Amino acid sequence: MLTRLSRPRALALCALPLLALFGTAALAPLPFTLAQPGVTADVLGEEGGKPVITITGAETRATEGQLRMTTIVATGPKADVRIGAVVDGWFRTDRAVMPRDSVYPTGGSEKEIEQHNLNDMKESQNVAVDAALNQLKREPGPMRVSVDLGDIGGPSAGLLLSLGIIDKLDGNGKGGDLTGGRTIAGTGTITADGAVGAVGGVSMKVQAAHRDGATVFLVPKAECRQAESERPDGLRLIPVTTLGGAVDALKALESGGKVPGC
Repeated sequence: MLTRLSRPRALALCALPLLALFGTAALAPLPFTLAQPGVTADVLGEEGGKPVITITGAETRATEGQLRMTTIVATGPKADVRIGAVVDGWFRTDRAVMPRDSVYPTGGSEKEIEQHNLNDMKESQNVAVDAALNQLKREPGPMRVSVDLGDIGGPSAGLLLSLGIIDKLDGNGKGGDLTGGRTIAGTGTITADGAVGAVGGVSMKVQAAHRDGATVFLVPKAECRQAESERPDGLRLIPVTTLGGAVDALKALESGGKVPGC
């Protein structure tokens, strides 16, 4: 014998599986990482009480202004990120929701990833030295350049480290500072021949830069749109594709010449 269900009861019974599905989704961890603006560090200054860039065997110059490399802070590779936090992150300008694989492509434990990032930074530091000396057309000879950013990991400080070395050795090439005395921030990987590569978390890095006093931000050209999406008022974006282009843009900024924009 079949019994006809009332419409309200039928709707209630149909809704039960859907509610169960939403309940499961709310409790299940999702493959996302939540990021927010991290620390910045002046590569012309000190980090942890030690100079970031130390040059021996060559004459260096005192510098004014700052070149601040930028970072993001992200939830760990094993962190449980649930739907509530993801939805909250989508509606906040000081948070970013990123696929976990884009932040932690190597997998592994937090300790293994931390070591991987430190190795990336060490390699990036060595390449940054080569890029800077190639840009200045200098042979190392007796000169020794060492870089120490403490426990900050990853390769995204390469561009700023190269610019810091150039500023300490040559400034703007005419006796002045490459920074023009400004606080300039930025991000980007670097190759020995001076190519600037894209990085992650640019929309968060521009906020970190502005928070720490930067008025100019050097951004890999491919990530202009991301940087512009969360750009704070008063922060000027300069897209770059090469180390030489970044140097030229900073010189033009100081001299009143034409400076590229996003």
